[in-house]
Amino acid sequence: MSKTVREVTFQLLRELGLTTVFGNPGSTEETFLKDFPEDFTYIQTLAEAAAVGAADGFAQANRVPAIVNVHTSAGLSNAMSNILTAAMNHTPLIITAGNQTREMLLMEPWLTNIEPTMLPKPWVKWSYEPARAEDVPAAFMRALAIATQPPAGPVFLSIPLDDWDKLAGDANPVVRTVSHRIAPDPERLAEFGDILSTAKNPVLIYGAAIARGQGWDEAIALAEKLNAPVWAAPASERTPFPEDHPLYAGGLPFAMGPLSDKLEGHDVAIVIGAPVFRYYPYVPGNYVPKGMRLLHVTDDPSEAGKAPVGESMLGDPVLTLQGLTEQVAARSLAPAVSTQSHNMAPHAVAPAGNHEQMSALELFEILRSSAPANTVLVEESPSNLAELHTAWPVTLPDSFFTFASGSLGWNLPAAVGIALAEKTSGRNRPVLAVIGDGSLQYSIQALWTAAQQQLPLLVVVPCNAEYAILKSFAVVEDTPGVPGLDIPGLDIVALGNGYGCHGVSASTPEDIAREVEAAFTRNGPTVLAVPVAPTIPPLL
Repeated sequence: MSKTVREVTFQLLRELGLTTVFGNPGSTEETFLKDFPEDFTYIQTLAEAAAVGAADGFAQANRVPAIVNVHTSAGLSNAMSNILTAAMNHTPLIITAGNQTREMLLMEPWLTNIEPTMLPKPWVKWSYEPARAEDVPAAFMRALAIATQPPAGPVFLSIPLDDWDKLAGDANPVVRTVSHRIAPDPERLAEFGDILSTAKNPVLIYGAAIARGQGWDEAIALAEKLNAPVWAAPASERTPFPEDHPLYAGGLPFAMGPLSDKLEGHDVAIVIGAPVFRYYPYVPGNYVPKGMRLLHVTDDPSEAGKAPVGESMLGDPVLTLQGLTEQVAARSLAPAVSTQSHNMAPHAVAPAGNHEQMSALELFEILRSSAPANTVLVEESPSNLAELHTAWPVTLPDSFFTFASGSLGWNLPAAVGIALAEKTSGRNRPVLAVIGDGSLQYSIQALWTAAQQQLPLLVVVPCNAEYAILKSFAVVEDTPGVPGLDIPGLDIVALGNGYGCHGVSASTPEDIAREVEAAFTRNGPTVLAVPVAPTIPPLL
């Protein structure tokens, strides 16, 4: 007797190693989840954005694709912010949603995904609703192939709820593999190598793709052979280079004029594994200093196409680093531009008045000294970035995660997914998330999943009762009197306890250090609220 579409699909997923499903169940998804197999794991969240964020963190930490199941058009819409982030993070996710019964689709009943292939665009690489139930298993195979090929990213499948119990007939999708890396063109590689070898004062700009490709060793090798300073690309979501290395210069600002000023004095710059460039506030200026030649290496053709300046080469960033290291001539001259300028990053200054609370910098210094050396840091506290990077230089690979999009609400569920990956993989590194009291509210439901999974996750919440980063934009944009920039009355401890976490507040260095130590021995998550002095941080 022919197997059902569900049986064939779940067998395919077994063979592909995709046995963990993140989701928030809905009526149109229950037919997919019916008689859920014992050898599969369902990670439940209380909202779809949390499901996507947790799956993204899990996939990045374990370097595997992940499946997310959301509820038709309503759930997909709820998840869109974190789908945007997954796309910019280049995370391979297969996002699935049910749709209404095929027999009713023509009249568009309640909760129909009316245009299922259109809704998640442009943030998915492929969007598809199978024409026949029998096509569902093969659609999963194609989805995996597309999601994992460079540039990796999320894909979407819409599946009518009555497809799962239909007979699969002769449908028997072939398990196949696809390549995940693109080698650079040899002639272009040699050209770039010659340009770097003959440069008087080259500079390297590294991006998150190096970290995704486990390329720290290769990144160090090229930097040391060229004896050139290394900048992290603007707003880099993964750390591409050890921040305690003598050649590390810091993170580039994400605005045209200031970024160009940082590169002054160099005749050649090469950007590897990042966009050219990631900007946010408009600060006029040149893209790069006059007379500078810019080279760009990426595995993303669209990223190469939209770069406003520079000569591009398509290729896997880590393979390209290896090839360039073989090509370039060694340099003995010290860099003409001083490195370690990251120590001079502008910090927030508290407004005039007496503040009993500690500064964000003091808090982060206590966290770094109290947490184990191998702690994984997750960050969504945009008001305090300079202080965090000053107090907590990232010196180990795969130990820092944040969002590529800047869309709040990703990092808390991602921290849950990362902590789950540490637990299930047996690595068991501690995971500490620094989440602002405003940012915490965007996907706060993820705390419940952390509690249900008994993850020893520490969520530290610097509480300033304001959207301080927006006050910074108000200064840059000259927009006084904007309402809604203060957020008083939040009881972070009660919220943590309400979701099943250990909620606690601390305000002294001794109490904070004690709570950090206790959190990593606790069988479950901790939410640690720490009042910090309100500040207006410099934006650049």
